[in-house]
Amino acid sequence: MNKSDSTSKSIEEDFKPLEITSPRTAEAPGPNVGAECCTADGRTKQAGAMEHEHAEEEAKSSYIPTAISLVLLLGGILLDYLDTPWFSGYVRLVTYGIAYVLVGWRVVWHAIKSLRSSFFNEFFLMSMATLGAFYIGEYAEGVAVMLFYVIGEHFQEAAVLRSRRSIKALIDNRPDEVGLVTDDGIVTVKAKEVQVGDVVQVKAGEKVALDGELLAEKSSFNTAALTGESKPDTKKQGETVLAGMINLDRVIELRVTSAYENSALSKILKLVEEAGSRKAKTQQFITKFAKVYTPIVFFLAIGLVFIPYFLVESYDFNQWLYRALIFLVISCPCALVISIPLGYFGGIGAASRNGLLFKGSNFLDLMTQVDTVVMDKTGTLTEGVFQVQRVETVLPEKEWFLSAVAALESKSTHPIAQAIVSEAGQVYQQHVVSEVEEISGHGLKGSVDGKLLLVGNARLLDKYKVPYDPSLKEIVETIVIVAVDGTYAGYITIADKTKEDAPLAVKRMRELGVKMLVMLSGDKDSIVQKVAAELKLDAAYGGLLPQDKVSHVEKLKAEGRTVAFVGDGINDAPVITLADVGMAMGGLGSDAAIETADVVIQMDNPAKIATAINIGKKTKQIVWQNIALAFGVKAIVLILGAGGLATMWEAVFADVGVAFLAILNAVRIQRMHFD
Repeated sequence: MNKSDSTSKSIEEDFKPLEITSPRTAEAPGPNVGAECCTADGRTKQAGAMEHEHAEEEAKSSYIPTAISLVLLLGGILLDYLDTPWFSGYVRLVTYGIAYVLVGWRVVWHAIKSLRSSFFNEFFLMSMATLGAFYIGEYAEGVAVMLFYVIGEHFQEAAVLRSRRSIKALIDNRPDEVGLVTDDGIVTVKAKEVQVGDVVQVKAGEKVALDGELLAEKSSFNTAALTGESKPDTKKQGETVLAGMINLDRVIELRVTSAYENSALSKILKLVEEAGSRKAKTQQFITKFAKVYTPIVFFLAIGLVFIPYFLVESYDFNQWLYRALIFLVISCPCALVISIPLGYFGGIGAASRNGLLFKGSNFLDLMTQVDTVVMDKTGTLTEGVFQVQRVETVLPEKEWFLSAVAALESKSTHPIAQAIVSEAGQVYQQHVVSEVEEISGHGLKGSVDGKLLLVGNARLLDKYKVPYDPSLKEIVETIVIVAVDGTYAGYITIADKTKEDAPLAVKRMRELGVKMLVMLSGDKDSIVQKVAAELKLDAAYGGLLPQDKVSHVEKLKAEGRTVAFVGDGINDAPVITLADVGMAMGGLGSDAAIETADVVIQMDNPAKIATAINIGKKTKQIVWQNIALAFGVKAIVLILGAGGLATMWEAVFADVGVAFLAILNAVRIQRMHFD
């Protein structure tokens, strides 16, 4: 598979619903996950929601004929058992016939329609077997086969609708209307009508409907719907607030940065829609297998009817026809064609609830094969935010030292300067700062409370011939050296903090069978090696450009390794595309992450890498359990049926019963815990 081709296509070009085939869904196989928000052809949320609600109503209304059919079947069996005189002939035929038509007409109609293309499918086999049962007078068994098959569909539909609802409740319950700020005051309008650049108001406790830039000084937001993180996230003026977050503090205003259909949340929902279109190899194999398997068993059934005529002395056509019908019912691949894609869909749904978005079931399979995980440093294993690590000074007044340096650094917008200001708090504002000069590539020079301060790197002090301890150059972290009135006064170290769960992430990945953990970074090598040693990684390389990262991953793949790369999805786009599985860390606000990654981690949480591997393994385990169950039971009952030792009731269990069990097994993943 050329992964770059599969991930670069637009949603419109690439979208296909997840193929779980049943008579009710055959014309438009489902589930069309996420259609309630933004459908592939650009329809509005309301239109998608109406279709989704209609689908639910239709599914519920279909239970009525099934229930009536079940009552008629049980009543007929009871009357047969009591040997009721009036329940015979046409009365018996009509009773069972009505029970059959109520549940079987869709199956038979679809079998007839499929004659134009390929009639070797489960609908054809089911129709032939049940109508044949009516031909030889086994009415109850014919109805039972069709009835339990349809009940199996109801289980399938219920599982799919439950998954749809859970995903929708998780990431899409945005308000349809917003308060638009106008010259005439606040006007309530439809969220889809708001234009980029408009200003909207969000009250305390309300959910944000559109991506926007925060205009208020600050506010806290509940981001659990997007990231699964329960801790409130405080946003400051100018920072991006995403649709789906809940405003916790006060009335705020946002300047809209994305249209409703282009918000990060909409893209995520489209991504979940798209997931069904990329099948795992197991799904592809089962689909191809069923196309070969079905005609084989059909012709074997025909042989089972006519070949014994030449081999058996007391040949009874109806007896061997009955055996052939049993053979047909047993051989239906329903359990496989329903439960396999449902298992993968369950895996995608479970991943969504754990803050992971897979772009296809094929990537669930690939995650199980990953033996090498390559990670970026900044934003993946570290916070990506500079923080003060140490403050060392030869001056007796350490508090004055830090606040005076912060006062001078407050005149700069450099991230290192902002880290020092943040560390000092508000006390720096008491100082008088003047004559500030920024010396490019060196640092700052200025007067603080009448004292001349030099704040920068070693080159700045060298420039002004200020002596200092040469060993300062050996410090691994980024260092800011300070001189006061021409004399060395101390230094401040700045570093990117390792994420709290990074050690846990490494431990869990090793427990799940990842053999090699590598870190690639553009940061200086001394810092990279320190972080790698702290986390006990197998290898680490610093000072890399994007093309250097590509070279390292190419080398690992050339060694026969299955590589997952985890980065921010922007500068790392080339290597994300190259890896067997590309993962974007914290990619909610990044178009590049959505477009290039195969798996999007909705939160900045490296432990979710291990969660993704675990979900892939559990999904594959369930899928193969279903395959083994289906083939094992069918093989046993096929042999018994061909030998006349199994009746149509055993055939019902071998087909529909196994399908029941496989469906229940497939939805088990929805209740599992993976962290």
